[in-house]
Amino acid sequence: MTEPVQLHLFDAFGVELEYMIVDKDTLEIKPIADRLFFDALGYNGSEAEFPLVSWSNELALHIVELKTTRPEKDFTALSEGFRRHVAIVNEKLSKYNAMLLPGAAHPWMNPMKETRLWQNENKEIYETYNRIFDCRGHGWSNLQSTHINLPFQGDEEFARLHAAIRLILPIIPALSASSPVLDGKFTGMLNTRLRYYEKNQAIIPSITAKVIPEPVYTESGYNEHIYQKIMKDVAPYDPDKILEPVWLNSRGAIARFDRGAIEIRIIDIQECPAADLAILSLVIAALEALVEERLLPYKKQKEWDTESLYAIFSRVIVNAEKTLIDDPAYLSIFGVNKPVAAGDLWKRILELAGPARRLAPWHSELNVILEYGSLATRILKSLGDRYSHENLQNVYRSLSVSLRENKVFQP
Repeated sequence: MTEPVQLHLFDAFGVELEYMIVDKDTLEIKPIADRLFFDALGYNGSEAEFPLVSWSNELALHIVELKTTRPEKDFTALSEGFRRHVAIVNEKLSKYNAMLLPGAAHPWMNPMKETRLWQNENKEIYETYNRIFDCRGHGWSNLQSTHINLPFQGDEEFARLHAAIRLILPIIPALSASSPVLDGKFTGMLNTRLRYYEKNQAIIPSITAKVIPEPVYTESGYNEHIYQKIMKDVAPYDPDKILEPVWLNSRGAIARFDRGAIEIRIIDIQECPAADLAILSLVIAALEALVEERLLPYKKQKEWDTESLYAIFSRVIVNAEKTLIDDPAYLSIFGVNKPVAAGDLWKRILELAGPARRLAPWHSELNVILEYGSLATRILKSLGDRYSHENLQNVYRSLSVSLRENKVFQP
């Protein structure tokens, strides 16, 4: 993503959406992202840049990322741009009888047997990751997420944004969970991707830490307490110094001082760009309310410890919007004085965010998510406890229609 200079808080946003490439008929994964890029570029490249939305490769050969070419503020135009590029990619994939499939995890992929890693540009980075962590497995090669980059300039803006993000991170999966099925069955969790996310680099604990980032509020402090520790801890595993700590940092939100942005990474991808952008718009509105101190004084935001926030997060990734939030101090941020389900807490946040202009275009999408549940809940309702291969195919094929039409999925 090409970053302009002098971006301040909430000026514009970078959005990244990851999709699976699957066979049109069987929905089995197809590791042909390299062919897609060759067809688009005429050579073995890893990125195709266009005016609004660009494409890039990922770790696994069956995944392609669509992303903003530069930060954008108009999410309505961006939704149409993503829809158009989904159509373009699908057209190019049709020669291989393939298409894009949404959702944060393939429901029956066997990653230990089917994983194929990217082998072209920058392959030494992926090979190093694979050597250290073994990138076969759920959470590595079987995952798709939505990332948002939120800009800041200088330590003061960074501190205010980082404090707000830390408070909102624990409940984001209540909106975005979309990974309830792995290995052909319900895992017992609505956001299974994040359970793997927090565990798959445990050999070097400082890389992911507690997912919720530490209360660090300056660039120098972040470099000292996070990036330098990662660099020190990874050194015995990476003698050739191929991996940079900025790339390795896998907290749920990572500071990119080189970009002047904080990237939120814990959002499961949805069924269509409109749903993704609706969720992102609500998250941004909540962050704006915190940064502007409409919900809690900035000084008190900074005082929240990581363990308390992680305790909420670790329960939300299991039950998403159904999770009972019962921490009185956390609830008080939003003016709630009794335990509520996480989905109802988001309804409260929507009220507090007020008639924000950024939320107006997403009324119908947010209504589905807040009234009928996360995509994970809607997938499970559609499956109806029937996990036959045929039924999984039918439900996930319906998701491919939602992606193609850029419409939210309803059971």
